[in-house]
Amino acid sequence: MLFNSYHFLIFFPLVVLMFYIVPRKWRTIWLLAASYYFYMGWNPKYAAIILLCTVVTWLGGRWMSAVSENGRAGRPYQKLILLVCCAVTLGILCFFKYARFIWDSVAALAGGLQMTMGEMPLRIVLPVGISFYTFQALSYVIDVYRNRVPVQKSFLKYALFVSFFPQLVAGPIERSDHLLAQVEQIEEMRFQTRRIVNGLIYMQYGFFLKLVLADNLAVYVDHIFERYFFYGSVELFLAAVGFAFQIYCDFSSYSAIAIGAAMVMGFELMENFHAPYFASSIQEFWRRWHISLSSWFRDYVYIPLGGSHCSKRKYYWNLFLTFLVSGLWHGANWTFILWGAIHGLYQIIGGMLRPLKARLYPWLGIKMDSVSYHMGQILSTFLLTTFAWIFFRADSVRTAFLYIYNLFTKWNFWVLTDGSLKNTGFYNGVEWMVVLSGLIVLMCVDFILHKRNIRIDAFLEAQGNFFRMLVVGLLFLSTLIFGNYGGYEANAFIYFQF
Repeated sequence: MLFNSYHFLIFFPLVVLMFYIVPRKWRTIWLLAASYYFYMGWNPKYAAIILLCTVVTWLGGRWMSAVSENGRAGRPYQKLILLVCCAVTLGILCFFKYARFIWDSVAALAGGLQMTMGEMPLRIVLPVGISFYTFQALSYVIDVYRNRVPVQKSFLKYALFVSFFPQLVAGPIERSDHLLAQVEQIEEMRFQTRRIVNGLIYMQYGFFLKLVLADNLAVYVDHIFERYFFYGSVELFLAAVGFAFQIYCDFSSYSAIAIGAAMVMGFELMENFHAPYFASSIQEFWRRWHISLSSWFRDYVYIPLGGSHCSKRKYYWNLFLTFLVSGLWHGANWTFILWGAIHGLYQIIGGMLRPLKARLYPWLGIKMDSVSYHMGQILSTFLLTTFAWIFFRADSVRTAFLYIYNLFTKWNFWVLTDGSLKNTGFYNGVEWMVVLSGLIVLMCVDFILHKRNIRIDAFLEAQGNFFRMLVVGLLFLSTLIFGNYGGYEANAFIYFQF
């Protein structure tokens, strides 16, 4: 079930109404049933996969708790249980997500050696959200092994933690010490008008980002990327920048709707985006972008590899490998792996240049605390991330390199004034004005978040009822009038494919 579908407009109010009506002891069962119904909206068979991951990791946690009574003698058994849980969970993820990729890669290599492998014998369909809920389940069993969280004895509450419908399909990837702890208190949650109103406002902002910005930007971006060989530098540059904002609005909109929906029912989900395009370095960008996943890789991949507490060479290797794995997580395609490698190289080159800049900038008279320097850092970081997004969006590595070649060789600045941009996906100037106006709203909201560390729902609450009603009304009307609803089919969120 999609957030931006008519089905959800009926489903969500009903779930919330029943959540506050049913006896409190039945809340866990009700939300669990609603979550599985929500997930089975794509394919009922998918429920078996998420149930298997849930059972394996829950039993793993219980068994580790049981053998912990033996003290140090039980530690090897705990490690064995952890390895089994990780092998099963990651095995499920790898089978559904990477089997086709591995087969095709080996087949391509065999073809280069004048050998043939034929077609893959199995038809594998990737279950939506599998990368998210498997990582969430893994974090629990790893934290139990590390003695960071107590073992969850209730299977129903743990199953709700893994399958909680607002963030099930595209995050945020929650930790057990945060979300599972709230599930434990589900019977104590009260109906609070202020929290519900703020949650609905944040959901409305999410719908605005998705329907008005992301889906309208997709019209232009898809048109140019699918026909990049017809266009010059200006159109290709605008499409690359457009995709940078499209994927941000698309993904952050899902997080906003998920956080708002959870807030309506009394749950608090972690922040997933914090004005990432105001970051002044690639390192800072990754502290602001997809925060739940970045912190997951930091805690469960980067730090176990040794983190920064090692030699400089090992430190750079840990960084590069973590981003390489992050790229692979995003998709079974060499484009995603190369995208992750590029960000890893950004981090390594940035670290290498840091001492040089510290000596060179004072000599050149560059004031690192000036507004102009800070704006330059933000702009350069945005351009670097936009360049990397080309590989993320392209269908193949070859397409990405051809796109970049045309971007830097086919200069055609005259299209900025001759009106030909109207024929590049948008049917008239209205769509351009809608997108530009929406981007101004986005930048204003993100600027407030960046400077004052306050979200739009809390900011509007502080301005008074009249101003809040005016802004929410305008967001609602603009979504209703200018939203791109995809005809009879709602446009899926980009990250559903991951």
